[in-house]
Amino acid sequence: MAKRSWAEPYKIKMVEPLRMTTQEERARAIREAGFNTFLLCSEDVYIDLLTDSGTSAMSDRQWAGMMLGDEAYAGSANYYHLEEAVAEVYGYKHLIPTHQGRGAEHILSRMCIKPGDVVLGNMYFTTTKAHQELAGARFVDVIGDAAHDAADLSPFKGNVDLKRVEAAIEKYGAARIAYLCLQCNVNMAGGQPVSVANVRAVSALCRKHDIKVFLDATRAVENAYFIKQREKGYADRSITSIVRELCSMTDGCTCSAKKDALVNIGGFLCVNDDALAEQARGLVVLFEGLHTYGGLAGRDMEAMAIGIRESVQEDHIRARIGQVEYLGRLVEEGGVPIVKPVGGHAVFVNASAMLPHIPREQFPAQALAAALYVESGVRAMERGAVSCGRDPDTGENIYPTLELIRLTVPRRVYTQAHMDVTAEAVIELYQRCGEVRGLRFTFEPKVLRFFQARFQQV
Repeated sequence: MAKRSWAEPYKIKMVEPLRMTTQEERARAIREAGFNTFLLCSEDVYIDLLTDSGTSAMSDRQWAGMMLGDEAYAGSANYYHLEEAVAEVYGYKHLIPTHQGRGAEHILSRMCIKPGDVVLGNMYFTTTKAHQELAGARFVDVIGDAAHDAADLSPFKGNVDLKRVEAAIEKYGAARIAYLCLQCNVNMAGGQPVSVANVRAVSALCRKHDIKVFLDATRAVENAYFIKQREKGYADRSITSIVRELCSMTDGCTCSAKKDALVNIGGFLCVNDDALAEQARGLVVLFEGLHTYGGLAGRDMEAMAIGIRESVQEDHIRARIGQVEYLGRLVEEGGVPIVKPVGGHAVFVNASAMLPHIPREQFPAQALAAALYVESGVRAMERGAVSCGRDPDTGENIYPTLELIRLTVPRRVYTQAHMDVTAEAVIELYQRCGEVRGLRFTFEPKVLRFFQARFQQV
């Protein structure tokens, strides 16, 4: 029997009109935004693939849940609903809600890091690394070599290199290692997953040296889907059971619920240790809100509880990742160099391979994202040297191996036709890529510069 096409496991109930602009209007808009797609007004964007953070479409059940918001300052009923959902899917003992993932990163860093400490991780993520450094730590990358090779087809390119962990323990001493931050579907590597076998080995090694392991569970559900598809022995397992197994091998997690959990705002910190949970609740009161709302309205917690359960439904996650793979296949068939295998949340275009005429110090990924917007109205994000920042010791730009732009697909928002239009725009730009010009800074913030930096063409 011939393989049938698949369709989204939902029907459209409400629509938001999109505004088309002319190329002249977009050229003016990107100049006014300093060639930074973060500084564009959303009304000037046709297809917004900047991020999947908080940009998902909520379900009818989530919207219905919003009407059941208990806005009590303390002990909101929605907090307990959220607590039940997190325990059911992730399995941790203590839940501390936060306004988004960044709040959880902040609290974890304040609790666990002392000045002079080291944090190990399978590739940096921008905000995570910034919180660790602001708390006084130095980040040490322990991801495997495959993650730095856009063409490597290894199924679990997010895996930790155990020899690098051992070398770090030897160099710094276990007492100086605050914790190992284990990222699911490693963002800066192109959304590449970790395997259960690798997480188990990492956990055992860290426990041997009394080093805590904290999961960045932001995309744990997407990671679980790849495990189900690629790792031996997991094909018949439920997504929930795989997520639970991943989490069971760690001491806690931070999570931006604005991704997997299908909400527009929200996050949480989870820990198993009672003393650490008490400390976290004290800090959340200072920086976020009471420990039973963590900076969120009751209605937001209810939508999150429902979204967590929807996120692990097999038909949802299959269609979500299927749409990303569909876009990746179209772009690759057009000859565009991308990170392979295609990740769970985005297609990452290899800007340095696509624009070899632009030197790294002229930020080819930033230039490519700006050019794609002018070409088509599609907004993407730079994930390269601008995002990586400067070396804290020398002040020089850090040039990561991967210089990418990210075409990030929001969940349940766009149709396959939007993916077709995006792919056509990327391919057309690729065919004229010699016209793209490099950029230089006109304004450079000191922290997380990619959000607010401004550039001009060289």
